[in-house]
Amino acid sequence: MFKHLLIPTDGSELSEAAVCAGIRLAKEQGALVTGLYVMQDYPVIYGTEGMLSFNAYQELERSAHTAADTSLQFIEQLAQQEGVPCRTVKVINISPYEAIIKQAQSNACDLICMASHGRKGISSVLLGSETQKVLSHSHIPVLVYRLALV
Repeated sequence: MFKHLLIPTDGSELSEAAVCAGIRLAKEQGALVTGLYVMQDYPVIYGTEGMLSFNAYQELERSAHTAADTSLQFIEQLAQQEGVPCRTVKVINISPYEAIIKQAQSNACDLICMASHGRKGISSVLLGSETQKVLSHSHIPVLVYRLALV
């Protein structure tokens, strides 16, 4: 029986489907959910032509926070509708998979429930790179939600 699920999201349609599945599982298990959004940390490049200006960087940062807040609100609202206790975390990290594992450990989660990344062609048999890295490096069990592509 799981007591605390970490559900990372990137706001994509597949990720939202994984959030729904994770919250249903948490409800069945009587578990707590921690929703996580990892914002990529990009170095600021100043100055020369063709490089990212400080103002452009600030706009990217604002946009990332808005996307994170929207995705985490989706988790909170769904959890509330289902009566599942929920908290959310927004972090900045250059390595999303490391942030996911670190949050799972620091929050004493006993399951990470996350989406795969569906693709076409030969790559459809492969998981998304961040999901694969979490699977490869986590000592906490990982449940990968995969939506069948039609």
